[in-house]
Amino acid sequence: MVQAYILVQTEVGRAAAVAGQITELPGVLSAEDVTGPYDVIVRTEAETMDDLGRLIVARIQVIEGITRTLTCPVVNLG
Repeated sequence: MVQAYILVQTEVGRAAAVAGQITELPGVLSAEDVTGPYDVIVRTEAETMDDLGRLIVARIQVIEGITRTLTCPVVNLG
């Protein structure tokens, strides 16, 4: 399994709506509104990196109100 955090920037006032839509997607473990340079932080899980890429490009980035995403794959260093 591949897990990643996706940092999402949204249009002003759209963070809650975007987080709500993202939460409903398969493969999304959580989506929370935050403050700072990003508006929503999403935790995802997929079988492969290709599946993760498809989730991000085909399902998350197309949500209305999202202006930018940054994907941070989780690594296990231990």
